Amino acid sequence: MANEKLRVGLIGAGGNTRSRHIPGLLEQSDVSIDVVANRTVESGQRIADEFDIPRVAESWADVIADENIDAVCIGTWPYMHAPLTIAALEAGKHVLCEARMALNAREAHEMLAVSRRNPTLVAQIVTAPHTLPVDQTIKEMIGAGAIGDLITLDARVTAGSNFPNYDSPVHWRHDRDLSGNNIMAMGIWYEGMMRWVGPAKSVYAVGQSVVPHRVNDAGSRVPMSIPDHLDTIGTLEQGGQMRFSISSVAGHAPSNADVYLFGTDGTLHLNMDKSGKLTLSAGGRDDDGLSEVTIDPAKVGGWRVEEEFVNAVRGVEPVTHTDFITGVKYMEWTDAVTQSLRQGGAVTLP
Repeated sequence: MANEKLRVGLIGAGGNTRSRHIPGLLEQSDVSIDVVANRTVESGQRIADEFDIPRVAESWADVIADENIDAVCIGTWPYMHAPLTIAALEAGKHVLCEARMALNAREAHEMLAVSRRNPTLVAQIVTAPHTLPVDQTIKEMIGAGAIGDLITLDARVTAGSNFPNYDSPVHWRHDRDLSGNNIMAMGIWYEGMMRWVGPAKSVYAVGQSVVPHRVNDAGSRVPMSIPDHLDTIGTLEQGGQMRFSISSVAGHAPSNADVYLFGTDGTLHLNMDKSGKLTLSAGGRDDDGLSEVTIDPAKVGGWRVEEEFVNAVRGVEPVTHTDFITGVKYMEWTDAVTQSLRQGGAVTLP
């Protein structure tokens, strides 16, 4: 495949696929998008017309069965990620799957098992992007002893949050049948923080649906079972604790995200302001306070999902953002949070 054209089929073409994956794939050399299957043939045709895709399939099964297609890009809602990924891998096709990985950890483990049975095929989940510019710097600082031993990671995420809107419509993220155990952007931020401090060992969660009902397209009143405000505490596998709060109903929150890493010898603070700008600050035990960290431009990460996928298919580099093992770990966290919410107690992760 190193010197051959990579022929891609799209299954699902939502906002991220249109804004990121299609342009990102077409920017790579010797890559073509040959067919698209969307929720309807009509919506698929609109995508095909917009991006000059030559064929529109009547169903996702037609894309997977097409022997001329080498790889599929899955841009559906999470409820279809496992069946589509498993079918594509079993049909001998490389897979780039939109996040979140699946409805739950059981499905994620099934996806991982099938990928392991097909080791020559690339299986990649779209990465959590928010912390990419600072990930390498934070990891290196922690590794160099900037904070000593971690005492606690304290994170509050309110990106996109505002006072409760009781007239807001139902979004697919509010529907457990479509989104599974995923809650707001919880998994996205956990994935990013896991890059710095590793996975959680236990979690205790409390949450609420501040907006208890929403109205769907048919005008029906739908009860909300996925929280719009969540607080978690827990322990980390590598030592230390974590407190993580996320909300979509907090009004006048001062920033999109505030994350502190408090250690025995120092503190790191990552702030994302309302414009999305990231600022990293640090201070040791002998400093007067926190000072902004200058990020080496050579260490600033960024979005390269499609480039990494194509390079992995061609044997140029391995998948690092995000492989299926990482996806399974964040889905195990997601399941543990949901289990804790339902049972009212601490849950130990696998």
